[in-house]
Amino acid sequence: MEPWRSHDPLTPVPRQQPYRVYRRRFIGLTQLVLLNIVVSWDWLTFASVSGTSASFFGVSESAINWLSTGFLFAFVPMAPIVIWTLNKGGPKRSVLVASVLVFVGNWIRYAGTRATSSGHGRFGIVMFGQILIGFAQPFVLAAPTRFSNLWFSDKGRVSATAVASLANPFGAALGQLIAPLWATTESGIPDMVLYTSILSAAVCLPAPFIPAAPPTPPSSIAASEKLDLTRAFHDLPRNGSFYLILLPFSVYVGFFNAVSSLLNQILEPYGFSETDAGIAGGLLIIVGLVASAIVSPIVDRTNNFLATIKTLVPIIAISYIVLIFMPATRSLPGPYIICSILGATSFSLLPCALEYLVVVTHPVSPEITSTISWTGGQLLGGIFIVIMNALKGGRAGEPEGSMARALVFQAVVAAAVVPAPMLLGTSWFKRNGQEAMQLSY
Repeated sequence: MEPWRSHDPLTPVPRQQPYRVYRRRFIGLTQLVLLNIVVSWDWLTFASVSGTSASFFGVSESAINWLSTGFLFAFVPMAPIVIWTLNKGGPKRSVLVASVLVFVGNWIRYAGTRATSSGHGRFGIVMFGQILIGFAQPFVLAAPTRFSNLWFSDKGRVSATAVASLANPFGAALGQLIAPLWATTESGIPDMVLYTSILSAAVCLPAPFIPAAPPTPPSSIAASEKLDLTRAFHDLPRNGSFYLILLPFSVYVGFFNAVSSLLNQILEPYGFSETDAGIAGGLLIIVGLVASAIVSPIVDRTNNFLATIKTLVPIIAISYIVLIFMPATRSLPGPYIICSILGATSFSLLPCALEYLVVVTHPVSPEITSTISWTGGQLLGGIFIVIMNALKGGRAGEPEGSMARALVFQAVVAAAVVPAPMLLGTSWFKRNGQEAMQLSY
């Protein structure tokens, strides 16, 4: 029986002209960064003030959780459209679609907070606006690898992907930190949504003016011919390395989304305030951004994808195990430290895994693997939120509403996927790494 291998690497295209990059690439990158920030901020608008939001809308906290969960599930049906849009129209068309959906969705949400019924905001209207913004997310979250491949050289792709991709959780951090300051009481909810809508509208307006594509390609991998969609979907399922990265990527993105959405409810039963939970969520993301800013340029220069992935994955799993015990300490240092470690490792892994997928699946176009990976993460994130919410409470000696069982579930699944990336580079899932890397030069 032959080992399950990826397809043979494509021979690099001979250089017909010098490859170069253009300063205008930063215009599109900035727009992609800002859109990812506001989309993610919109996602967690209500999560960090879940109790206050529940009172304002006259619903339970579980219903407020569905604002986050529905947002994540909205990613899934849009995935085929996103792949087609990025493949045929490029990043600019994807950005334009996202901008329209974000603009409309935000103002519908605001209308839902003002159109009160029986003294409460219209939750159904807000949910509809939230779903529209959820439809927008894949158009910008799946675009960074396609954009960096189109505009950036081999020594800048990982960093460009990191900046654009990690802007998304940075927006979540802003939402978790700022929302509790804007909505200290129920009456502050409409103003909180208004301010968010104004910021989102300001970000969406420049979208039509970004450049669509560079005059000449920045690298040989950008210049090389990509497979059409039919051939790509025929070849990709036969690529063993793709699955070994897809599994941990989807699981860890899913749990990161779940923790970001539920952090307030994880900590609150143990006496932590909404502000404490917001700071923990902010540390989860801000420390992660700093760590990724250090790791991504190093990976860019060394192309040492495998060692980075195999180092970070076990640390992430251990962090989820330790997180089980942090709320019960009832002191801030424990949750703050473990959230910082979890953020640093998760954020450093994300762009590295996405760019390694581009290498090991070439000549499949980057937006295909990126969209599939993010779809897996968003789908699992929604499923994990539902499961973890169902596991709330029920353990003897735990405070009412404790999510200890949910944290145990999270840790077990996080540890179970660790072996998958450890198989990368072995004889059964092997692609000649040196030849794969030559595609980038």
